[in-house]
Amino acid sequence: MRDVLGPYLSVKGVYLTARLVGKPGHKGGAGAYERARKDILLLLKQESRTVVTTIFDFYGMPRSWPGRSAARRMRFTRKADHVEKAIKDDLLGELGDSVDKSRFVPYVQMHEFESLLFSHPPTICQVLRSPEHESEVQQIRDGFSSPEEINDGSDTAPSKRLLGIFCDYRKRLHGLIAATRIGIEIMRTECPHFAGWLRTLESLGSGDGN
Repeated sequence: MRDVLGPYLSVKGVYLTARLVGKPGHKGGAGAYERARKDILLLLKQESRTVVTTIFDFYGMPRSWPGRSAARRMRFTRKADHVEKAIKDDLLGELGDSVDKSRFVPYVQMHEFESLLFSHPPTICQVLRSPEHESEVQQIRDGFSSPEEINDGSDTAPSKRLLGIFCDYRKRLHGLIAATRIGIEIMRTECPHFAGWLRTLESLGSGDGN
């Protein structure tokens, strides 16, 4: 998402620098909370003139993360908000008044990056050069009120659904191309939680790219 969000937000005067938090070399999910917590606290202490935000996958997040276990019993629309608040309360509780609370903007995406790609099924099929599968992808999208809700089972996660239709789907190649072509505006229209995060980030900028 960095390569898609970066140019979009820079026009609004917000400039992204990507950092990997947690265990070096870790892939998939959010990893252990204590390591991520340590890294985020360090960033907030050291980078005093920047805002720190996150993008963590709820599905891949161990239950040791703040609010994660309780969120499992909540309705879908409350899950991510609950975990985000729990993370923020924990970290800012540690820092107290030494850090401006507005400098930490946690964001938890309920499912994989691929869920955002279901914001526009025709584009996915164009990128994979398989227009004959458009109705199949659209049917998956139509089964949920938002692409963000496309569920997180081992066989029904967004990426697994795409792989079930397009055997040659590759996240780093096709995912990036599709996201770029779909564009942030369509994604935010289709994905309300993602849109809320973007509004917060946009409010940090000058609005004129300077």
